[in-house]
Amino acid sequence: MEEQSAFEEFDVKSNFVRRRSLLPVWIKVFTWLFLIGGAAAVGILICGSFLTHISLSIYGIQSPHPYTLTGFLISILLIYKGIVAYGLWFEQKWAPQAAIIDAIVGIAVCIIMMAIIPFTVPNISFTIRLELIPLYFYLLKMQKIKSTWENL
Repeated sequence: MEEQSAFEEFDVKSNFVRRRSLLPVWIKVFTWLFLIGGAAAVGILICGSFLTHISLSIYGIQSPHPYTLTGFLISILLIYKGIVAYGLWFEQKWAPQAAIIDAIVGIAVCIIMMAIIPFTVPNISFTIRLELIPLYFYLLKMQKIKSTWENL
């Protein structure tokens, strides 16, 4: 009778698939951009009192300073995107669900900035938010790979 070693699973590398390989190249590129953006948002919030003028913008929301209501909102969005990017890059089990939430929030904010805010705030004009296109495909891809990701 042949004995099996407790370390045999480390010797045989059959069917080893990285979760990261489920992501398309364009999501990997955005992952790195938002890793950097999330870290920059944390740095901006920490050093915000020393900054005289820094322009923040995402999804059509703009702020001239990080310590305003819109500045905090932008910083929170960027930090959350950085956390999601960290989860995706380092193959965390919770990452696809967080990415789905990220995409839904991004789509909602874009629609609000495109369809509601221009008609309620007089100095903001109507713009078509092209971020909706990659956000839609991001949402679809994350929904598609969620079960495979969690089972690996």
